[in-house]
Amino acid sequence: MYQRLITSRYFVTLLAGLGAMLCITVLSSLGSAVQSSVWLMAPFGATMVILFGLPESPLAQPRNIIVGHLLTTAIGLSIAALAGVSPWSMGVAVGLAVSLMLLTNTTHPPAGANPLVVMLAGEHWDFLIMPVAAGAILIVVFGVLYHRLISKQQYPKRWF
Repeated sequence: MYQRLITSRYFVTLLAGLGAMLCITVLSSLGSAVQSSVWLMAPFGATMVILFGLPESPLAQPRNIIVGHLLTTAIGLSIAALAGVSPWSMGVAVGLAVSLMLLTNTTHPPAGANPLVVMLAGEHWDFLIMPVAAGAILIVVFGVLYHRLISKQQYPKRWF
């Protein structure tokens, strides 16, 4: 009976939601605790779906989460610096981000939004460190701990 409960679709679904809630709560709390520090950005919400709902997916692996977010954010910042922000430059940035994630085997779909986030918000290079790098690394660490201690799923399947 117990084995059937913990492998039921409903239990697994609730467990994924719990992981996402706890991870975003931790990131948000860090932003509140450290004055003038932002640990969140909207694409991290979509990362939660993949990390906690589909932890076995190649798209949920640490390399994809971290490098995917860093690469696409850097592309958005670079294109904004070189060409400004326009419909054309935003399209170029997203297209380049998608292509480079695919070429480098670091595909992480939520990261595809990062060029738009940085370009529309007028972010600067420090955004690459905080919240992107710090947040992505913390998300992976949280995911590893959560899956090993709570969900009992093997995560990650691979580091690199």
